[in-house]
Amino acid sequence: MGGPYPSLEDLRAGGKRLLARVLTRLETHASDAETARFLDGISGEAKAQVLGLTGPPGVGKSSLTDALIRACRQQGERVAVLAIDPSSAITGGALLGDRTRLKTDPSDDMVFVRSMAARDRLGGLSDHAVAAIVLLRAVCDRVIVETVGIGQSEGDLKQAVDTVVLCIQPGSGDSLQFMKAGIMELPDVVAVTKADMGALARRAASDVTGALSLTTSDAGNWTVPVCMVSSQTGEGVADLVDQVGLHRDHLVSKALLESRRHLQHVSWFEDMVRSEFGQAGLRFQVSDHETRWRERAALSPFTSFYELRETVSKRLG
Repeated sequence: MGGPYPSLEDLRAGGKRLLARVLTRLETHASDAETARFLDGISGEAKAQVLGLTGPPGVGKSSLTDALIRACRQQGERVAVLAIDPSSAITGGALLGDRTRLKTDPSDDMVFVRSMAARDRLGGLSDHAVAAIVLLRAVCDRVIVETVGIGQSEGDLKQAVDTVVLCIQPGSGDSLQFMKAGIMELPDVVAVTKADMGALARRAASDVTGALSLTTSDAGNWTVPVCMVSSQTGEGVADLVDQVGLHRDHLVSKALLESRRHLQHVSWFEDMVRSEFGQAGLRFQVSDHETRWRERAALSPFTSFYELRETVSKRLG
């Protein structure tokens, strides 16, 4: 698509085809000043809760995403799914293509699914994925970001979503591994999948609850709930949706949501600087009045990065 970017009103009134075209333009024109201004203009207009769904491959994230989509649509919500897949070493494209795994109704214009490659990030979020989240959260009522990896992906997710849901499979030994890795410090909600496995699922939930008792929350004394869910039977899905909603209410009531997003903006800015210029770029940012860059990045991360990149490029000749 050419010309100026559509207005936020047009995007919210438009359908999936318009969203898809704008997302493609964000990828192909990522370095443009106009793209930076557009993203900053809508970065403060988020209306969706952004839910990050993560866990080991095979834990049932796609089936759970299907169930969450159905639950959200029953509430009349417009839902977007951003599936972050591993990258092809040949083309750089998404290998798994979540659109083929999700069983959504293609005629439902209120459900939008996009697969996106992690590119050079180890199971994490590329700059294009961050831009997509900014767009989708301004247009939709609920955004689900599903990652394929474990470890790096949670750290990246925490810097891009409002609520992190960690999925754990019964009988896999995941809970013990997570205790050792310290991953239990990251989720806001834990979902033990395949609850229809009975005793194994209850044991996994007990193990996870014990592991969580050894960690502390940085989100205003939020107690991380453990939900047992089955995508096959529907058991626990409504409870999971309720707990995710309660977490958003908690962030709003504690005045944490806006400050969390401002911190995320600064993190995006610094990650873009690091990706483009490495540690030397971060050292330049510090030497060139770090406070100024960070304060601006909290409100306009994309334009701040564009201007810093122009400044560094000029000084490099």
